[in-house]
Amino acid sequence: MRIDLHCHSTASDGTDTPAELVRNAATAGLDVVALTDHDTTRGYAEATAALPEGLTLVTGAELSCRVDGVSLHMLAYLFDPEEPALLAERELVRDDRVPRAQGMVARLNALGVPVTWEQVERIAAGGSVGRPHVATALVELGVVPTVSDAFTEEWLADGGRAYVEKHETDPFEAIRLVKGAGGVTVFAHPAAAKRGRTVPESVIAELAAAGLDGVEVDHMDHDGDARTRLRGLAKDLGLLVTGSSDYHGSRKTVALGDCTTDPEVYGEITRRATGAFPVPGTGGA
Repeated sequence: MRIDLHCHSTASDGTDTPAELVRNAATAGLDVVALTDHDTTRGYAEATAALPEGLTLVTGAELSCRVDGVSLHMLAYLFDPEEPALLAERELVRDDRVPRAQGMVARLNALGVPVTWEQVERIAAGGSVGRPHVATALVELGVVPTVSDAFTEEWLADGGRAYVEKHETDPFEAIRLVKGAGGVTVFAHPAAAKRGRTVPESVIAELAAAGLDGVEVDHMDHDGDARTRLRGLAKDLGLLVTGSSDYHGSRKTVALGDCTTDPEVYGEITRRATGAFPVPGTGGA
């Protein structure tokens, strides 16, 4: 089985619609794909309706968190999307995305970059607006060559010249909320230092003690040394090890299935989840 547990659609900052994402996942030879848009579940219905036969959909979300001044992302799988407490927190985070993005536009303007809010809105196309949409605007204007090049201290990285903070959930609270909604939590790309500051291993240990289920180890932003270190840490802490592409369509160079999760780990995730179940494809439209 080929299993990719971290993918984005136009419901947040990917370039594939949810329907295109699942069709492309099938074409890429995947057996299981997870839809994990940022702080939203808006893509579920479209992805499910279009799910090709032979492909299983894992519903999820990538939750924006912050601890000790450091931003981090928490992958949540197979939770009940209507559970009130987790829903309220996701809406709080999502509602803060627009003023935050508008603030980044204002800071870029002050730096002499002629980006407009209308441009960012067009790029987001109704999705959950975020830094990648602002970064894409910088690419369109020729300020940086790629989206990744916008995530530096010069521009949009944490603490960068045009960076603006947003409401982010305490990760310990995120674990509690996801567990309360019957879901499973995995710390996304915990050693992706080129994105900005990362949390120390002591915090990962504390999160494990609080109920964290796993860590995403095989990821495009982790080099070989980081993967080896994280595997050892996961073994010591009794955490599941996942791998995934963090696919964003044409916004990034990574392809669906570039990193994958072991079928036994996937099976354990589905066993632990009680809020929702994987959706088997029956030949979508």
